[in-house]
Amino acid sequence: MLVVVVILSLVGNASTSATHYSIPEEMKEGSVVANLATDLGLDVKTLIQRKMRVDIIANKKYLDVNKETGELYIVEKIDREYICLAKSSCYLRLEVILENPVRIFNIEVEILDMNDNAPQFRRDVIHLDISEATPKRERFSLSNAVDPDVGSNSVKTYHLSEGEYFNIEVQTGRDGSKFADLILKKNLDREEHAVHNLILTAVDGGTPARSGTASVIVRVLDTNDNAPAFYKASYNIKIMENSPIGSIVVDLNATDLDQGSNSDITYAYSLYTSEKTQQTFNLNPSTGEITVKGTLNYEDFRIYDMEVIATDHGDNRLSAQCTIKILVEDMNDNHPEISIKSFHSPVNENIELDTVIAVVSVSDKDSGDNGVVDVHIPDNMPFKLRESSDNYYELVVSEPLDREKVPEYDITFTVTDRGSPPLSDNQTMTLELLDVNDNVPQFPLSFYTIRVMENNAPGALLSSLTAFDPDLHENQYLVYFILEKEIANTSMSMLFSINPENGNLYALKTFDYEIEQEFLFHIEARDSGSPPLSSNVTVHIIIVDQNDNAPVIVSPWRAHGSVVEEKIPRSTDKGSLVAKVIALDTDSVHNSRITYQFLQVTDATLFSLDQYNGEIRTMRMFSYKDPRHQRMVVVAKDNGEPALSATVTIKLSTMETAAKAYSDMTEVPLEYDIFSDLNLYLVIGLGSVSFLLLITILVTIVLKCQTSKSSKAAPPSRNSVISERNSTIADSTLVSNDAYWYSLFLAETRKGKMVVRQPVPKGSRYIVSSIPRGTGISDTSDSAASTLQYPK
Repeated sequence: MLVVVVILSLVGNASTSATHYSIPEEMKEGSVVANLATDLGLDVKTLIQRKMRVDIIANKKYLDVNKETGELYIVEKIDREYICLAKSSCYLRLEVILENPVRIFNIEVEILDMNDNAPQFRRDVIHLDISEATPKRERFSLSNAVDPDVGSNSVKTYHLSEGEYFNIEVQTGRDGSKFADLILKKNLDREEHAVHNLILTAVDGGTPARSGTASVIVRVLDTNDNAPAFYKASYNIKIMENSPIGSIVVDLNATDLDQGSNSDITYAYSLYTSEKTQQTFNLNPSTGEITVKGTLNYEDFRIYDMEVIATDHGDNRLSAQCTIKILVEDMNDNHPEISIKSFHSPVNENIELDTVIAVVSVSDKDSGDNGVVDVHIPDNMPFKLRESSDNYYELVVSEPLDREKVPEYDITFTVTDRGSPPLSDNQTMTLELLDVNDNVPQFPLSFYTIRVMENNAPGALLSSLTAFDPDLHENQYLVYFILEKEIANTSMSMLFSINPENGNLYALKTFDYEIEQEFLFHIEARDSGSPPLSSNVTVHIIIVDQNDNAPVIVSPWRAHGSVVEEKIPRSTDKGSLVAKVIALDTDSVHNSRITYQFLQVTDATLFSLDQYNGEIRTMRMFSYKDPRHQRMVVVAKDNGEPALSATVTIKLSTMETAAKAYSDMTEVPLEYDIFSDLNLYLVIGLGSVSFLLLITILVTIVLKCQTSKSSKAAPPSRNSVISERNSTIADSTLVSNDAYWYSLFLAETRKGKMVVRQPVPKGSRYIVSSIPRGTGISDTSDSAASTLQYPK
């Protein structure tokens, strides 16, 4: 009973009238619609206490009330077309509810339309099929456009793109909607314009106006309003007699501008065409092609007349006709003939010019120009035709033949008559050439340079010297020889060997660069023809040096394994020359470059060693703390890979006597106790050098004589053996071009006397002469017999 009272009480407090508001759609969220507290006469201060709220009937909550200000505001953007589809008016009904006491107010919010939608057609493309026989002012309905907006914002009118055949009329429906009818204002012609593309535009009445478009494609349907047409009304055609059956005479190919069955054409002879003509020529009813059906003979029948009718397949069939006259022409229908009476093959490639190779005869059964025959052979051949009598021709050699260039010729005899068109025939004969030994063997190169590393294994393959002979059979079989040449009483065949069949060149001995540096000789290739032909090539063998010789220390001299003892005054100044180590290497320039360095030294602060010239000098003066005996081990190392070396041990003793210091620019005599043994070695060395010099001079004279005899076959200024050092020893004098020998020493043959000289600039020519007996050791003047000279 209490619930019923409360409900009745609530109903009694509800307002029966509604408050009306109007707002446009698409307002922004948070926009204020109205102040409900003011409009409803409510106290703003009590709204929160009375739990004021808004309920929207049957819709989403698009609106809400601010309890602090009493303002009704937009919660979510409102789309009129969404909530009131296809309605002319649109309302949102709300209830404003308060408690303590309970009161209910009805609120009605009208949503006003905005032009926010453009007209839109249901289909983007509208297809219409209209017959070309349709009369003018015929009307065709088009699909109307739809605009979700209402009132003036809905579709107002239509526009059609400009055209000479169509326009539109805008109609208004019972519901006020607008639609357009397409009106034909000019007769259509499918053959002129088969498809019309139009643009239909719908425009609404909003501000600004919005529009939508659709494509209208009008396809014109065909009617049989065009008769077939031939390209020409009459044809005059010439055809040669004996044309093969099936040959095309003419393709009439009539055309009809209509479409479909209205344009399909059938061809047929008219009643005016004779049976003879129809039996001789075939007419294709579908294509209008006329072909040869029987035999054409100019002598039997020369002219054929016919009439052809072309009819379409329309409902009311239309047709056209044309006349054809076919003229048969005489033709050259007999081919010329050729007969080979004589032909010689094979022949030698060195056959003489104007020699007759073949005899041929020609004939033709036709008469007049059709029976006149011309005969010829290809122009790019070393032959020519020569007429010997009526219709007889001789084939003769006109240019020298070479089998190596062209081993055989396919000679085509072609005969042609003078008919129109000319007829021809041909016959091909093959002429083979026999080989003659007329080509010498050919090496790819005229000069071969072969580098051989010294210490090679005997029998090693050095190179393959293969020649080529373009001849055939035994004329191209080659045999290889080494042309004999002696060097120092040694034949080349003792040093080298060549395989006579393939030209492989082998070394028969191990070569030593320090003894022999190069060889120059000739190899001959000879074929097996009769008579044989040959050619030769020059071979230059260069021996490449290996680092197979260790440096030899020649100064200071000492017996094998002994220690060199030197004495020096204790008062020697700083920078004074104490000793000089000289080493020689018999390898090539690169491998014989020597550097010096201390291996052991008693006091590293007292002495310095020049790594290039081997000079040992004092770095400071001796002090009383320095020991009396100094020991140095010097190593001389060459520049080879791997490097080889030699060492010398020098024991230096200091003396308290006044002695003349060493000087860079002065010769200083040194006293040695071992010069008696040194003299013996020097005498032996000089004797050996003199003997080698004598042998070298004799060998050089012999080679000079041989070179002058064979100057035409080999380079005139080269010897078979060339020493890279080019040293000559004569009268105890050593002359050398090796710029890397930094200094040399001179030995006085008297016991205990030795002269040490300053190094000469790099690149000069060194001349070392033995000192005459009569020269004193204190003589330091630049005498011609005792000085170390080099050209400026």
